[in-house]
Amino acid sequence: MTVDQKAAALLMLHAPGVDPAPLRAYIDAGVSGLILMGDNIAGDAASLTSLTAAAIADPELPPLFGVDQEGGDVARLGWDTAASADTLRDAPPEASREAFAARAASVAAGGANVNFGIIADVTADPDSFIHGRVLGTEPAGSADRVAAAVTGERGVVASTLKHFPGHGAAPGDSHSSIPAAPLSLDEWRAGAALPFAAGIEAGAELVMTGHLAYPSVDAAPASLSPEWHRILREELGFDGVVVTDDMLMLQHNGLPEFADPGENAVRAIAAGGDLLLYVLPADPSEFGISVEGLVASIIAAVDEGRIALDRIDDAVERILTLRRTLAVA
Repeated sequence: MTVDQKAAALLMLHAPGVDPAPLRAYIDAGVSGLILMGDNIAGDAASLTSLTAAAIADPELPPLFGVDQEGGDVARLGWDTAASADTLRDAPPEASREAFAARAASVAAGGANVNFGIIADVTADPDSFIHGRVLGTEPAGSADRVAAAVTGERGVVASTLKHFPGHGAAPGDSHSSIPAAPLSLDEWRAGAALPFAAGIEAGAELVMTGHLAYPSVDAAPASLSPEWHRILREELGFDGVVVTDDMLMLQHNGLPEFADPGENAVRAIAAGGDLLLYVLPADPSEFGISVEGLVASIIAAVDEGRIALDRIDDAVERILTLRRTLAVA
């Protein structure tokens, strides 16, 4: 692969609507994945399968088709009737395994192969914006249910744990700000880390980093933090694909240090992220984004020594390995 091809392979994008042409155009431009939102889902599983099939250029190396199918508050697929967090958090872990086995089948029925659906955040605070989505209100119980959810999805779709290192301790909504958690690293290890560790041990293929900060560890949001990526790899032993939360969220918060989408992409990859997620509108130039522009920013950073080519190669290898694994699943 050329450096341009490698840089494009680090991207997962969204194109709204049920016309497969814009989705296929992104795949033909070399991106590795597509995130499917509500506007891509016209009705039943068969119609979504037709859409995803039309976007596949090489059946032996299919794109990563990701969908946020948590159930409950965050659900894209109307045919998924499995239990969600509002009941699972009060039920034994086996209920989470059963629910996410059924949920994985619903995701796969629509032609998607990655579920961004397992909330490893934990909080008992009913005022937290994430509270309605958590699988547990305390770390140990959440860890048991997260592990069970991963087990339920195994072999059907790739599982994603989110939002690392844990949104429950960070008040605020990362869609419009950079929430900050007041915990020390040792406090994190003893609490918020447990569901992520359990999900990784159970075999989750992806971890999604959040645009939230733990200032005692790093002032930068975890998605842009080399230290949090080190902790994820070295302390928790995760060797799968690290995907960011929607990168446009950084621009939406209005902070000047996150106004440049190319710079955000460079920082995320340099920190250790593998796959950059963008929920784009029909006209991405509205936010100064294009595949060509993001690729150019990444290549310029390689040329300037800000990103080592080995870092790019590691990320691409993980992504392509996952894509090939899903092709034969």
